[in-house]
Amino acid sequence: MSLSRPTLQGLNRAITSCIACPRLVEHRSEIARKKKRQFADWDYWGKPVPGFGDPAARLLIVGLAPAAHGANRTGRMFTGDSSGDWLYEALHRFGFAKQPHSVSQDDGLELADCYVTAAARCAPPGNKPTPGEFQACQRFLRAELELLGEVRATLVLGQLAHHWWLRTAGWWDTLTPRDRPQFSHSATATLPDGMVLVSSYHPSRQNTNTGRLTREMWYAVFQKVRDLLD
Repeated sequence: MSLSRPTLQGLNRAITSCIACPRLVEHRSEIARKKKRQFADWDYWGKPVPGFGDPAARLLIVGLAPAAHGANRTGRMFTGDSSGDWLYEALHRFGFAKQPHSVSQDDGLELADCYVTAAARCAPPGNKPTPGEFQACQRFLRAELELLGEVRATLVLGQLAHHWWLRTAGWWDTLTPRDRPQFSHSATATLPDGMVLVSSYHPSRQNTNTGRLTREMWYAVFQKVRDLLD
């Protein structure tokens, strides 16, 4: 399916029908068949996961990839796992979400002034897409960047999301290595076109359970984003 001049609805259909990466197709499908015991009664999504949110958003949030029993189960980005619990609670607290929880596609959640997406769209083995798999997904993120014309701030969650957003948005090649924004938690950089890039540790269990990312640190990032937009 061509992605020339798509609508968000058309783009999302193209995303969910993608079979470009055999390793990911096999993995996401196997997870959907085997399931997790606590979700045995779920009909897993088991497909690439499209972005979610307000088409007029000024804030774009870019994660890594769908979690095996989170978005790969529910079909919505950051929905159904602990990372999503952290994300949507903060979005609600700072006025970007109608409610603080995201558990399924039909839970009534709506986002305001915010759109959530990821650098890769399929749940990968070991939560590690290959460079080639990231590259295959770039066309989808690039199309979102073109369609979401009101975005003024981008929040990247984790170093890989930071890296692939820079590549997809064109800044990796445009800027010299010295001028490229570097990843660190709560770092802020203004790009030549006026886009503000904010970086954060990803709210994965690996970071939140070890104290590498605390609630105080997490809320401070969203306060920074809110101040930038206001």
